[in-house]
Amino acid sequence: MSNWKLINKTFLYDGTFDGFLTIVFDCYSNKTLPQKIFSEAEYTANFLDHTIYVETDFEKSKRVFNGIEKSISYTTLYNTYYAFLSNEPEKEMFILKYLCNGFDIGPKINNMLTVSYVFKVMNMKKRSFGECHRLKGLVRFQEIGNNLYYASIHPDNNIIEPLGHHFINRLPNQNFVIHDKIRDLCLLYNGDEYRIIDSTNIKIPTISYEEQKYQELWKLFFKTIAIKERKNARCQMQYMPKKYWQDLIENP
Repeated sequence: MSNWKLINKTFLYDGTFDGFLTIVFDCYSNKTLPQKIFSEAEYTANFLDHTIYVETDFEKSKRVFNGIEKSISYTTLYNTYYAFLSNEPEKEMFILKYLCNGFDIGPKINNMLTVSYVFKVMNMKKRSFGECHRLKGLVRFQEIGNNLYYASIHPDNNIIEPLGHHFINRLPNQNFVIHDKIRDLCLLYNGDEYRIIDSTNIKIPTISYEEQKYQELWKLFFKTIAIKERKNARCQMQYMPKKYWQDLIENP
């Protein structure tokens, strides 16, 4: 990438994965790198930046998506997706350099951990994937009526979609809502298809009477099986971090 041109521009996009892959397509085609990349929602305007808004092009996005798997590796596509879900500042620039270099040198890009942006991408992927994996065992669904189940989460990273895919596979015939309260997003699944929507103005109904009774039984069971003399708060927080307790029915 030494012969690439650094341009004095800040790219803005809609914040979606398709939007970001559109930027990757344009940058690789023109052999140029912008100074910064921001999602439109996170950008604060100033007089120093020369901004260009990049419209999402699904054809370009599809070509990059397929190209990553074909020309680099499926592992690279996997790393890219989970790194993109990270809450790391300036994640787009790290991933852009990782992918553009990957298209030039192939799958060995994933072994070049001494390169700063490759190392950064691997760390971002590790954190997002790890949090998603942890929440698969900590999400608590509650019945809110009409055979609809609801779960709230407060994740550091934007992992609502892969987390939703996990529960769609586990509960394919169940209607449910997963609510990311940090980002005001809801994943809605009706037993057939899912959709992620803004939840700013959505009011979640209270839990059903039957759910209240089941929760009381669960709390009683949780309390009964606990052995006071063997309580280990440090070990408990290692496997069930305290920041997630607010979403647990048994709330330690």
